[in-house]
Amino acid sequence: MGQFIQRVLDLFDVTPSTGASQGGLPSELLLKSSGPLSNPERPARLLSQSLSPAQFAHPRASRRIALSTCDVAYAFRRAKRRTIGMVIGPDGLEVSAPRWVTVGEIESTLHEKADWIVRKLVEMQEHQRRLGEARIQWCDGVVLRYLGESLQVVLDSSATLKKNSAQLETLSDAVHALGAAQSNLDREGKYGRQLDGNEGFEAKTLYVLRIGLPTSASPEQIRDATQAWLMRRAKELFAERLDHFAPRLGVAWKRLSLSSASTRWGTASADGAIRLNWRLIHHKLDVIDYVVAHELSHLKVMDHSPQFWDTVKSVMPDYPERRRVLRDEPLAPWG
Repeated sequence: MGQFIQRVLDLFDVTPSTGASQGGLPSELLLKSSGPLSNPERPARLLSQSLSPAQFAHPRASRRIALSTCDVAYAFRRAKRRTIGMVIGPDGLEVSAPRWVTVGEIESTLHEKADWIVRKLVEMQEHQRRLGEARIQWCDGVVLRYLGESLQVVLDSSATLKKNSAQLETLSDAVHALGAAQSNLDREGKYGRQLDGNEGFEAKTLYVLRIGLPTSASPEQIRDATQAWLMRRAKELFAERLDHFAPRLGVAWKRLSLSSASTRWGTASADGAIRLNWRLIHHKLDVIDYVVAHELSHLKVMDHSPQFWDTVKSVMPDYPERRRVLRDEPLAPWG
């Protein structure tokens, strides 16, 4: 058994051999055949010692620490707070601590939370990778999410649309419109794959957004025209949902504005002002309703105490599931 283990460990001995290779294979990949196996040329190393530790480096890192098998460089700052705070975001780990806490105490806390920190860093790294793969390529026919469904952007420079204007159609409307212009479409049409014969189309999208731009429009023009329409629609819909939930919560909102924040879906002020992220329009209506109910509940309870969550629950018993969807289904970066 000991000889078998030694043979396996010798596979990880990557020291170049000065001898010729056997059978045309690099000599460093071959098991050693000379000398007793109980006396290897050099001590075997554990696999974990042969691999480089994972690297997580915050761009503004000022300290680094070894946590589990990972080398973590984190951003550190002193803050007016009572406890040590840890936040893991797209850039990595950020740590804040009161001025009276020593570096040793901070590192001790990080070691205590090592498993959690490393797990969240890996999850965030995967999250960012998925976002990168989902980055929007702005062109004629690009598909976006709209109210949890697919929306395809189609450039249309015909006289029916003014420049940069937009018109939303359901798929059935779009297919009907195609009937008059069938000869101008390839059999692989923008709205879906045409079935054999003239029976119709196999839907790929539920909505079609016609933008008054020529097919030669730049990616920036397509993006800006699409965003302008989505923001107008978002403000209309958000106002409708605020009006729906406000009476149920016994509150009154005064003003609605849209934000493009990267980390917040909404905010509420004691004066009744509500600010919602326009990109909520990509999510299903029940997710949008959760954020609306959340912010309106802040007009009654401004913190996140148990009383606040009871307020949200009074109009939305299943809010935890809607909240989970908002957290676990990332949107493609806009730009």
